[in-house]
Amino acid sequence: MNNLWGIDLGGTKVEGAVLKSSTDPQVLFRDRLPTEGHKGYDHVLGQIKKVVEKMEASMGYKPKKLGIATPGTIDPASGLLKNCNSTNLNGKPIKADLEKLLGIELAMANDANCFALAEANMGAVHQKFPNAKVVFGVIMGTGVGGGVVVDGKVINGLHGIGGEWGHNFLDESGGPCYCGKSGCVEKVLAGPALEKYYASVSGVTKSMKDVYDGYKAGTDPFATQTIDRMNHFFGVALSVVINILDPDVVVIGGGVGNIDSIYTDGVNSLRRHIFNNKLDTPVLKPNLGDSAGVFGAAFLVNN
Repeated sequence: MNNLWGIDLGGTKVEGAVLKSSTDPQVLFRDRLPTEGHKGYDHVLGQIKKVVEKMEASMGYKPKKLGIATPGTIDPASGLLKNCNSTNLNGKPIKADLEKLLGIELAMANDANCFALAEANMGAVHQKFPNAKVVFGVIMGTGVGGGVVVDGKVINGLHGIGGEWGHNFLDESGGPCYCGKSGCVEKVLAGPALEKYYASVSGVTKSMKDVYDGYKAGTDPFATQTIDRMNHFFGVALSVVINILDPDVVVIGGGVGNIDSIYTDGVNSLRRHIFNNKLDTPVLKPNLGDSAGVFGAAFLVNN
């Protein structure tokens, strides 16, 4: 069987999908269960097992390999999960425990890597630039993350942090970050960071949606200041990635990635800051939505 099996382990759901093949990725199965992380680590493993059992019942066979998108990263040296916002999973040998529980070989990568992998193999990048060799996937939402895909495969790196641009230094105005540093990309460009900045200059607390609505209407100078700042620092932050990696395509996911000015003013800022006299790198919106995690997990089977 050349079907691709994937699981997206999220904070609220465990979702499973089976794709027909890497060259014909039509969805043969898709279902989900609640993660219920508050019930503990063993319960989460049990929920994953239940979803896999549903997949096996539907498909009529047990796969030799399964891909899993995780909210954190497996440390290659220790085999333990780290940097996970579902804190009850941190420090756990989740890959080893699941391989023992399921009796299946697993390939695991974080959700940003899986987003990039899905968009590169069956999403926006694949449709518009099917010959792209190097793809950088950006997540800009409640946090900031990234993933690197080369020749259709994820680059995890020696420490398992390949593509993690969210915790590079960007600007001191971002303030302290939970990672222990200050001024990280995430503290400047993530949704909560943008809301915090707006509140600091306006004295009013608003959701990012309301800030963006005020910007689009042209009625809120503080919203304009917030979005202009975001566009500027987007270009500064991404220019570092372009200078080092020089990808064929960049694709942006996450709620903040829905802000249209990123693709105009933000890209203009990127053009000004890269180490080149022009910018040819396409910066794309994704087209798989929240499906990217589970589809990317399925493509990990080929990684």
